[in-house]
Amino acid sequence: MKAYKNLQEFIEVLEKEGELCRISTEVSAELEITEITDRVCKLQGPALFFEKVKGHKIPVVTNLFGSYKRIFLTFGVKSLDELASELIEFMEIKQAEGFLEKLKLVPKLLKAKNVFPKLVEKAPCQEIVWKGEKVDLYKFPILKCWPKDGGPFITLPCVITKDPETGVRNIGMYRMQVFSKNTTGMHWQIHKVGAKHYRKAEKLGQKLPVAVAIGPDPAVIYSATAPLPEDIDELLLAGFLRGKPVELVKCLTVPLEVPAESQIVLEGYVEPYERALEGPFGDHTGYYTPPDYYPVFKVTCITMRKDAIYPATIVGKPPQEDCFLGKVTERLFLPLIKKILPEVIDINLPWEGVFHNLAFVSIDKRYPGHAFKVASALWGLGQMMFTKIIVVFDKEVDVQNISEALFYMSGNVDPERDIMVVKGPVDALDHASPKPAFGSKMCIDATRKWKEEGYQREWPEEAVMSPEVKSKIDKIWKKLKIEELLKRR
Repeated sequence: MKAYKNLQEFIEVLEKEGELCRISTEVSAELEITEITDRVCKLQGPALFFEKVKGHKIPVVTNLFGSYKRIFLTFGVKSLDELASELIEFMEIKQAEGFLEKLKLVPKLLKAKNVFPKLVEKAPCQEIVWKGEKVDLYKFPILKCWPKDGGPFITLPCVITKDPETGVRNIGMYRMQVFSKNTTGMHWQIHKVGAKHYRKAEKLGQKLPVAVAIGPDPAVIYSATAPLPEDIDELLLAGFLRGKPVELVKCLTVPLEVPAESQIVLEGYVEPYERALEGPFGDHTGYYTPPDYYPVFKVTCITMRKDAIYPATIVGKPPQEDCFLGKVTERLFLPLIKKILPEVIDINLPWEGVFHNLAFVSIDKRYPGHAFKVASALWGLGQMMFTKIIVVFDKEVDVQNISEALFYMSGNVDPERDIMVVKGPVDALDHASPKPAFGSKMCIDATRKWKEEGYQREWPEEAVMSPEVKSKIDKIWKKLKIEELLKRR
């Protein structure tokens, strides 16, 4: 695993690896950076470093995570499955019995020491300080992404709060529309932990302190997006992913701590029961999220590095940068799902389903109705509750191969028998549900059907070539020169 000291170090590595393009032509933060980034994302191109942003001195970087190579560089691994296996091994620290078992446990315990964040006295993110009238969000190249957006939005913020009752920290990523030089919206959807902290503060009649870290190191940025269980500090995951503690520094005006190597930090609070109209916003669904009322974040202090870079992400119709971050989550949390549901073989969240609309799941089917049981269990696991359509396949089906998955889904499903529809919470961004955040979800059982499931005929045998013939053709394949002809076409 890789511990980058800060975003600058990560950008240097990307440039050395040919994964960064510096753009010296002056462009606008209003729409133009989005259009350039969107085109590059669709080509699965490099990260983009905009050196000259009209009206601003601070450069902008986008598409930091928009390729598998950059994702691997982020975590210092050769594959996402390698990262997942290290995580599950680390999480299996348990009480050892006997001297030899305790010796085997020592390396894991040493790793555990590197997980917990470390407090420091001085930090680069506080080299420059703006307070009072000096606070001005308009000095930053905050992007207006799409033509009908309600205004400029901070799109890659790590929003830090603490539970008003327990003091447990949460870091989430919630878009922030700039309302004025010192206020923004705080897009806390009702299911998010930040919203939970805010509701608790409201009931207590208290304002909730908030700190927003913009541009900490890559592991912290990813961890802010990860669907961790409630009351699990995202900095623990970041510490594991880095293999080194995240250094924190105390804020100057609120009782919170922020990653010391952040580019920019916004300190402030949200008042109880204060709302403002936020949006529209061109979201990762590919549609504009309509305006709605959300809490107002009041900025009391801004601190930053002298060499600050403003990182942003663009969301919209896939593929976009967030598709690759979603794949990290898919692979990282699959082993944890298997611990709860050992019959699960693999999961694919296709880009086209924008994370919460579609999931392909392969299982080791053991009894009638097993597919429906698995879907019901998945809907009960944290943010999997938002998955609108779950399609379940037999273990032999490669769910990462969308063509193969669609073939079996189309052939194996009788709609009346094999579709289960349930009602429950849905993603707040789901525009198809009849009511906000509440609607229906569907499981499609694409497994082979058993007689106990109402299938009275013999399930047909698949037409496949014999191994002997395949082996014979493999031996003469190059002599046929078919591939040479295909290359010349």
